[in-house]
Amino acid sequence: MSLAINAGRLPRMMARGVIVAMSLLLAISAAAQSRDHLTDAETDLVRFYQELDKRTEVFIKAADRRFAIINGTAQPTTKKLVKDEPEWGDPPKGTRTELLGDIAGILDEAITNIDNVSSREAKNPLLSRALRKLSTAANGYLNQLNSLKIKVTDPDEVAAIERVADEVKEITDASGHLPASAPEAVKDKDKKKKKP
Repeated sequence: MSLAINAGRLPRMMARGVIVAMSLLLAISAAAQSRDHLTDAETDLVRFYQELDKRTEVFIKAADRRFAIINGTAQPTTKKLVKDEPEWGDPPKGTRTELLGDIAGILDEAITNIDNVSSREAKNPLLSRALRKLSTAANGYLNQLNSLKIKVTDPDEVAAIERVADEVKEITDASGHLPASAPEAVKDKDKKKKKP
């Protein structure tokens, strides 16, 4: 009879174990997601700039600020472009792994912004301008990531570097489909007209 009682308790104990495990996973996931990849001041700047290319510049500068901290270099200048522009605020804080995670999130948000505009206004001239700016920055990030990879042994940092590298690859792949830049195309067109 005691064997039957134990057999009846086993499924309940397993169910409790699953519930406890799920609770722990949710708690860990919530803790990992509690960090925002932008500071409050940077978020205000993203909201302030509604034009896609200007907003992309904010994302780039936000990523640059984090790379400056990681590399131990001076913060990029944050000169106001317009009088009402919000302040950039204090530099972001965090571990190298957190800052790299921020950069991956920033690049993902920049890509999402470009994708959203592209889905609504495929012929918007700011699309190619924003993607070119982001692609130029991403190429610089790739060089920094490659030098970081050599020095890093912490598995969390390596994983964060890979996340950033994935975002950079997505940007460079997308920029490969861009037409020739407008000034170059106009120059080529003018050269053809001048030839007899």
